[in-house]
Amino acid sequence: MASITLGGSPANTIGELPAKGTTAPGFTLTKSDLSEVSISDYSGNKLVLNIFPSVDTGTCAQSVRQFNEEAAELADTKVLCISKDLPFAQKRFCGAEGIENVDMLSDYKTGEFGNAYGVTFANSAFQSLLSRSVVVIGKDGKVLYTEQVAETGDEPNYKAALEALMDA
Repeated sequence: MASITLGGSPANTIGELPAKGTTAPGFTLTKSDLSEVSISDYSGNKLVLNIFPSVDTGTCAQSVRQFNEEAAELADTKVLCISKDLPFAQKRFCGAEGIENVDMLSDYKTGEFGNAYGVTFANSAFQSLLSRSVVVIGKDGKVLYTEQVAETGDEPNYKAALEALMDA
């Protein structure tokens, strides 16, 4: 269980992020067209998993914009922005913001992604949503970098995530 804060108040997740060097857990998520996609659909690519509570909050929206600009330009790299938002909300956000370089994916159906990656809030006002985290996965499916953002309202360390990608 990770201990983090939400607006300065204590909060916990149901588990811990996957350890660096381990094989990334599998997942199946929902795309904005309601089709399903799994981690195996991205084989041969480096992945940035930009995980957050909701695209309708300022920090979450900024992380999508930032990764859309920076990480999406790297060769053989896919940026997956993952929340429990409905696919319709994700699609609306991307259309309004001109976001085209990331894949918006939703864990709304089963919550299995949040459980497998240990990022589901166990308590707090955001209970059952996904906590702000970044996981970078190499082409070999191994976890290269993780960050569990200590204060949910803060942005992730984009530079550290991008450096992990470039070193891969």
